[in-house]
Amino acid sequence: MNTASELTAGMAAGVGRTALLVAAARAIESHRSDALARDPLAEHFVRAAPDSSGWPVHPDEVPGGDADPLWGRLGRYFALRTRTLDDHLLDAVGVGVRQVVLLGAGLDARAYRLDWPPGVTVYEVDTAEVLAFKQAVLDRADAVPAAERRTLAADLCDDWADALLDTGFVPSAPTAWLAEGLLLYLPARAERRLIATVDRLSAPGSNLAYEIKEVAESPRVRANAVYVAARERLGIDLTALFDPRPRPDSAGDLTARGWTVRTHTPYDFTALYGRGPLPEPDDALAANRWIFAASPPP
Repeated sequence: MNTASELTAGMAAGVGRTALLVAAARAIESHRSDALARDPLAEHFVRAAPDSSGWPVHPDEVPGGDADPLWGRLGRYFALRTRTLDDHLLDAVGVGVRQVVLLGAGLDARAYRLDWPPGVTVYEVDTAEVLAFKQAVLDRADAVPAAERRTLAADLCDDWADALLDTGFVPSAPTAWLAEGLLLYLPARAERRLIATVDRLSAPGSNLAYEIKEVAESPRVRANAVYVAARERLGIDLTALFDPRPRPDSAGDLTARGWTVRTHTPYDFTALYGRGPLPEPDDALAANRWIFAASPPP
């Protein structure tokens, strides 16, 4: 049985800490009257970890409101990303997909908070530390999933395909794959392996959504207030977590494998939903791209 300190240790640094950052942003968004997405479990995760227990979880707790670079601008980005990817997954199950795989699931509660049709199985893949912390919080909240939920503790830098199959994943059935906020942190080799694995395990009718940074950012961009606030106020150096080496052309790789690929900026969805971040000088979000790919027909 893990102790409380053991459960929170994996959330105290690195990418685990960024999962708490996103959870706090989702909690704040959930209390807005015009929320793009609502995650009632998000604030439970934030309050459960000692390092984030004092972070805001409500708009009234954010000095400066939307003008705040961290909980305002970056928070709007996470809210917009959450809504966009929620809709993407719900569109997939709306046309018959019944397997959803969240690669780097983090602390999002999609298995609990979305209106899944009958027969959907949601697979959550993340590190053992993140999943153990998440499960402990879910248990304390008496949370009940709205779909069948299966978790897989795995390092996505390694070979995880066999372990996914062992959880009951069916490669002959269409799948909605999601890598939200994951590839930014993976080494190029792991990204190439992930794309190849998704391709190999995807039946016709499958799709994949993921996020990348299209280009390396200049020193001026890395001095943006979003990055400075995350570092100075939360101790999260996002730029140090991003893998600095040249990135693979995963969209080109998928296209070569027969997938149909669409690339968007976040601002495309600000326009679509009528709320979200807008471009600014030396923009920390300008290099971000959201990729949506559909598997080749039979």
